[in-house]
Amino acid sequence: MNGPEIHIEFAPELDLFVPQARRRGPTALVTDGVSSLGHVVESLGVPLTEVGELLVNGHPAARSHVPAAGESVRVRTVTRPQRIEGAPLRFLLDVHLGTLARRLRLLGVDTAYESTDIGDAALAGRSAAERRVMLSRDRGLLRRRELFAGGYVYSDKPDDQLHDVLGRFAPELRPWTRCTACNGELKETPKDDVADLLEHGTQRTYDVFAQCTACGRVYWRGAHHDRLERIVEAAMGCHGDPG
Repeated sequence: MNGPEIHIEFAPELDLFVPQARRRGPTALVTDGVSSLGHVVESLGVPLTEVGELLVNGHPAARSHVPAAGESVRVRTVTRPQRIEGAPLRFLLDVHLGTLARRLRLLGVDTAYESTDIGDAALAGRSAAERRVMLSRDRGLLRRRELFAGGYVYSDKPDDQLHDVLGRFAPELRPWTRCTACNGELKETPKDDVADLLEHGTQRTYDVFAQCTACGRVYWRGAHHDRLERIVEAAMGCHGDPG
């Protein structure tokens, strides 16, 4: 590029995305004189889903602003909790985030999940069509223009992923109300109504059941309940509504 030179500085939280040479405070950058500030930031590796306020010479600027020579740009990260406008808060997760999807559903968060790799274009299209926040560790996917909204999942550990997503988006938590297999809503169901779907040992041992209104899967407080209860208690302790 052979255009105006600006000075740009990124918030430390964005260090993961920017080249190492740009992690030491303001650095000079020659722009082309026509690209928007949003395009400039993204060209340096930062998905716009992770960008909060943009400051030009200390004043807030739109992503559409075209940088001029000598301007000083500061790129901040998103403010937490991040509010998503235009639709109820719902998520879409890609094939690599199955455990996170099940945990969000366990907490009653509306979470769609693709269990196969359908490609970035299809995922972005579904995000737009269903107005869901796309969660992914794929930076290229999060740069797709057609996304309704998105968020980068910073950790590869499910516990940390869940804590990060709940802290960032602050969804309403309604544990034990969604099917962890399909995301459908659960309803309490009399034992007699689901008896033919149960093993004999389960029929003898348990009396309280819920069933998914979408796929028909039956739930009860079985062998794994204590482990799931610990996940729910930890999430509610940190992110539940204090009221």
